[in-house]
Amino acid sequence: MVHRPVMLREMLELLEPRPGQTIVDATLGAGGHAEALLEAMMGQGMVLGIDRDEAAMKLAGDRLARWGEAFKAWKANFADLPGVFHEQGLARVDGLVADLGLSSMQLAEASRGFSFRLDGPLDMRMDRSLEVCAADLLNRLSPEALERVFREQGEERYARRVARMVVERRRRSPWRTTLELVEALERVMPGRRGRIHPATRVFQALRIATNGELENLDRLCRGASDLLRPGGVFVCVSYHSLEDRIVKEHLREGTLWEKLTQKPLRPAADEVAQNPRSRSAKLRAARRR
Repeated sequence: MVHRPVMLREMLELLEPRPGQTIVDATLGAGGHAEALLEAMMGQGMVLGIDRDEAAMKLAGDRLARWGEAFKAWKANFADLPGVFHEQGLARVDGLVADLGLSSMQLAEASRGFSFRLDGPLDMRMDRSLEVCAADLLNRLSPEALERVFREQGEERYARRVARMVVERRRRSPWRTTLELVEALERVMPGRRGRIHPATRVFQALRIATNGELENLDRLCRGASDLLRPGGVFVCVSYHSLEDRIVKEHLREGTLWEKLTQKPLRPAADEVAQNPRSRSAKLRAARRR
């Protein structure tokens, strides 16, 4: 499956990549954004790609090998970028971009457990070296903790009902697969809410909790100003209100940041038509003072 980088035109317009610059792609994925940056810089400078997913890094590495030393990839959590910079002896950079969405390849691989449309293990780990997967959360957390996960990280209005169902079901047998969970949710939840499948928010909550996504995003945004030179630009694409709220809070106009987007940019109609998964994207950007 081909992965289309989201809001690529807008990202390039805001970053204005030029030869000789150093830009960090904090969510390398399949390498679509990194490739566009390298082309704009004509291979003169450096793009540093960060990702926790080894499979994605290999794919991007093969795709971008032709750029030689202008591209470098590191396996790391983007929350740890300050430490990575320190270990690598890096100075501040000219640009930082993060696209927080799942890639098409991750969704299409049933064994990763991200999709509620495919049968696979309830894994959902971005980094497969993590000890705890989504099934572990379902099988171990208390009813109260499960309700908090579903309500706070999935914004699921039926969080208590779902938590109760999860605990009752695991008394008979442990949770193992995605479709087991989907079928149980379809029985206990009201039907489709518009375009939203009943499993959507529960799967979102489990993925966020498994990977510590909100905490990691908070750390990335908190440390971004220390990674950028004065005049450097931070561009972040989020996909739900929980992420967007964190980005908005950290990129407030002030002594550190000059807002480049007063309101979040949304994908153009032609992009949504070609890539429906982009429809929920919100892009915010700011320049380091």
